[in-house]
Amino acid sequence: MEQATYIVVKNHEEQYSIWDTAQPVPAGWAEQDCRGSKEQCLAYIRQHWTDMRPASLRAASLRAAMAE
Repeated sequence: MEQATYIVVKNHEEQYSIWDTAQPVPAGWAEQDCRGSKEQCLAYIRQHWTDMRPASLRAASLRAAMAE
């Protein structure tokens, strides 16, 4: 059985996911610099996605902290 190949994708909120290369990348998501096995892609995500909060929430938290 042939192993599936995946890519890492990221959306405008800087959230990551993996996507099967046999499928088109969905609207709102952009391919990142990782293609390989599921395990390789998940390792890439663990390394690059260090703050699970959406980008808009991180920005709002920063604005609130600066306003104090």
